[in-house]
This record gives sequence, C-alpha cells and structure tokens, in this order.
Amino acid sequence: MYLVGFPLLVIPFAIYNMIAFLTPTLSWTDKVATIHLISGQDWNVTPEEILLAFSVLLLGVEIVKATRMGIRGLLDHILSMILFIAMLVEFLLVARAGTSPFFILMVISLVDVLAGFIITARTAQRDIQIERDVPTV
Repeated sequence: MYLVGFPLLVIPFAIYNMIAFLTPTLSWTDKVATIHLISGQDWNVTPEEILLAFSVLLLGVEIVKATRMGIRGLLDHILSMILFIAMLVEFLLVARAGTSPFFILMVISLVDVLAGFIITARTAQRDIQIERDVPTV
C-alpha cells in the first residue's frame, strides 16, 4: 500500500528547496554527467533535467492515484492543491524560487491538481450514468 493522501510531488519540491537553500553555490545548469549516445552526440545532464524528469515520473504516479475514489482520493486532491498554492506563493515571494526549474515544477504540480479533479469528476459522472442506464424491475 502506498502512502495514502500524500502528494508525491512534495518530494521534488523538498529536493529543490534543499538544494536551493543549503547549497546556494550549485547552479542548476552545471553539468552532472555526460552520456555518449550511439549517434555520436554527447548529452550533458544537469541537476535541473534530473529533477524535472523525476517530477514528471511522479506526476504519472499521481495521475494513476487520482483514479481512486473516496475520502483518500479527496484528501490527496486537497493536499495537492495546498502544495500547488505553497509553490505558487514561494515562486512569487522567494528570490531563490524564482527560477525556470521551479516554475516548471510548479506547472507540473498544477497539472497534478487539474488532472486529479478532472479524473475524479469524469469517473463520478460515469458512475452516475451507469446507475441511470440500469432498468428498474
């Protein structure tokens, strides 16, 4: 059983804040590694790309979690909304959060919130339609 009511996008949010505030000399565009591709091209990997790729993977998990119904799902949606609001406030008010990687993290969080509510609404609508189509005997 996975963590109930815990928005997984808190993890990249926390990682960003730890890096931004505990290691202010680290640049998000510094090269972490170079991967030599078969095509002969070198791909330079940065902390920004690693964090964003990780966040997109967690967004996929969050969308799957959004398909469950009930109090747990509702709690997860509420916590995701609170996380998005916290990220928005931090983006607008904190200088170290006013970066492109943080903005993209915030947009990923917004997609999580919107997808969660849309999936829940569509699932509820489908359940209501199924109940209406059942003939009464």
